[in-house]
Amino acid sequence: MPRKKSPPITEAWRGFTFTRRALVVGGAQTAVGVALAARMTYISVVDNDRYVLESESNRVNLTLVPPRRGWIVDRNGKALANNRVSLRIDIIPDRLHNKDFVLGQLRTLLQLDGDTMERIQRDLKSASGFQPVAVAEDMTEAEYSSILVRLPELPGVAPQRGFARNYPTGAAVGHLIGYVGAPTAEEYEKVKDPLYITPGFRTGKDGLEKYFQDMLRGKPGAKRVEVTAGGKVVRELETTRDTQGKTVHLTIDADLQEFVARRMGRESGAAVVIDCQNGDILSFVSMPCFDPNSFSDGISSSEYSWLREDDHQPLINKATRGLYPPGSTLKPMAAIAAIEHGIDPSERHTCIGGYRLGSRFFRCLGRHGSVDMATAIMKSCNSYFYWVAHRLGYDAIAPTARLMGLGEEFQLAGSNQRYGTIPDSAWKMKKYDQPWSASDSLNAVIGQGYVSVNPLQLAVMAARIASGRRLYPRLVNRHFRNEALPFSAEALATARHGMDLVVNGPGGTAGRSKLPLDGIAMAGKTGTAQVRGLNTGNGKSGTWKFRDHGLFIGFAPVVNPRYATAVVIEHGMGGSRAAAPVAKDFMTFLFDRAKAMEALEAFEAGWGGTIKERMDRDYAAWKAGIARPDAGLAQ
Repeated sequence: MPRKKSPPITEAWRGFTFTRRALVVGGAQTAVGVALAARMTYISVVDNDRYVLESESNRVNLTLVPPRRGWIVDRNGKALANNRVSLRIDIIPDRLHNKDFVLGQLRTLLQLDGDTMERIQRDLKSASGFQPVAVAEDMTEAEYSSILVRLPELPGVAPQRGFARNYPTGAAVGHLIGYVGAPTAEEYEKVKDPLYITPGFRTGKDGLEKYFQDMLRGKPGAKRVEVTAGGKVVRELETTRDTQGKTVHLTIDADLQEFVARRMGRESGAAVVIDCQNGDILSFVSMPCFDPNSFSDGISSSEYSWLREDDHQPLINKATRGLYPPGSTLKPMAAIAAIEHGIDPSERHTCIGGYRLGSRFFRCLGRHGSVDMATAIMKSCNSYFYWVAHRLGYDAIAPTARLMGLGEEFQLAGSNQRYGTIPDSAWKMKKYDQPWSASDSLNAVIGQGYVSVNPLQLAVMAARIASGRRLYPRLVNRHFRNEALPFSAEALATARHGMDLVVNGPGGTAGRSKLPLDGIAMAGKTGTAQVRGLNTGNGKSGTWKFRDHGLFIGFAPVVNPRYATAVVIEHGMGGSRAAAPVAKDFMTFLFDRAKAMEALEAFEAGWGGTIKERMDRDYAAWKAGIARPDAGLAQ
């Protein structure tokens, strides 16, 4: 059957086919246009903020500005810790192009060592975005300028002019103020605060810097800078200033603090001065000490090793962490306890050079003959107080020691205290499962045996004897109820009279430490504490660490006391020889600064300069392998 031919395509059919295709294509184009218009509307209206932010982030660099820490000032507003201008160079990772070239230029211009370059490379790997990476801090103006003039060649490099912590008196306040340092990774993980990974930000690491961290920290600022795609700074858009931390006011006298630290010289020990009117701590010194500026700037591993290896222990705050047998400085307290338990202070005892207890003979420092209580304090007669302790037993004396502040832990801002031991029969039974013996009482009454205290406690005891009140030491102006001590006027007067005779009486153990002032006298009590467990001679010579400790407590004036103190010189071989002369000089400073400074300058000339100069020389000697000399008052 023949195939049927298709009808011829007419012009009308061709027109219809074209119109249908045009409609399909046109509809598709219209749909795409509508979709594009809808998307553009969504982007420009609904999602506008997000894209503006992303655009801004490519054009604008936003960085945090670390806040300036609040100052720490003394009672007169003098700075103990403040801030200084610090020039620094950071790298912004997202703006860093040609990393090897830039780092090579920085290494050459700033003379960066291998350790620093390794640290920068490591920080760059862990950093991201606009999180700055520190390159160098505390630069000189010349170093800083060498980077500024080459900035167009160094994309990603960000010069910063900020602030660093500064301690004007250096090592004189190390243990008092503490120091700051860069936050650790653990600290950042704990708070997740971006400020903790911002170069230049520091947190308190020790002492008052750590205790008052929240108060001193302040609030960060922010800086917005317009940059090109290559990271070159076009212009600074705006800066929100940081808010400086609050100021901390201390009871410390900055001038006295520095004087005491300088007067301690090369000695190892501690000295505390307290205002007898209210318990204000005027000076709080532990020597030798570290320079907190070194920690603020980032202490080197070499310098830190030097501090750790020093047998004089400059990293230990001896004022509250050092524990010592108090020796004969306890005798005025024992005298008060004796009177409170019925012993007449005028009753006499004959010293024959010691006291016999059974078959054992407890030696005295001399043969003092017939002595009453005040004379026994003046001559530091062990025999008299052996006799008292044997009559009363130490359980009768220990409560008085505790009321005087011994063995007490004080609410002192920023201090980490070891509070020592004031033993009694219950304590010994609990600790050693042994009964208290009469010989234990004889050892304890002269500040030996199981007794141990810190220098702050000794200063509090001196202040309480001088004032007759239960003063509490304070570094900030907190209110304490300083009620009267429950002791008779006769007991306190006898202790004070005996301490007056120690310095100003005929044959007193600190007679060479009278104040060189008209109408002002100092009362005190010397003490010599044996280094226990060592049988290496008499403790007055030989290797430094085997010598006896020297101690002194005192107050001035004798009438209406204003200042009380305690001084401990480690291995000083005696209180009258090492500790009392130090107290004499800073007590003189409190009443006549010019006279005290004249004497200090003579001492420093003999010691070889200021604290910093001596520290620099000692560090250089250590690096050279030269042993530290045991120079000081005690030699």
